[in-house]
Amino acid sequence: MHENPISKEIVDSAFKIHTKLGPGLLESVYEVVLAHELKSRHLRVERQVRVPVEYEGVHFDEGYRLDLLVEDKVIVEIKSIEQIAPVHKKQLLTYLRLMDKKLGLLINFNEELIRNGISRIANGLEDTE
Repeated sequence: MHENPISKEIVDSAFKIHTKLGPGLLESVYEVVLAHELKSRHLRVERQVRVPVEYEGVHFDEGYRLDLLVEDKVIVEIKSIEQIAPVHKKQLLTYLRLMDKKLGLLINFNEELIRNGISRIANGLEDTE
């Protein structure tokens, strides 16, 4: 499955969850519920995936973990904060580059309207399947 239909399922799931639960919960709650919803849609989901870093030929596993990796193609970073800062988008782009992935979604569930809390970050993604 291409990244675009996967991202549509993720966005649809986020809308469903936000409608039922609303804003204001912990990020960990949204993470587990979103993972459950995506699995119910028959998508492969990994939680808290290590982001490896290679520096001068040395491989490091320490450090960062991304929230969700869906179908081994789309990275999802979940927030429940007052406002997304530019650093959050840069962090997701760095994850995409380090993991050699093409698409990431940054979802802030702490918005009154969830559509205002979803950012799509691409890393060389083409729109064709």
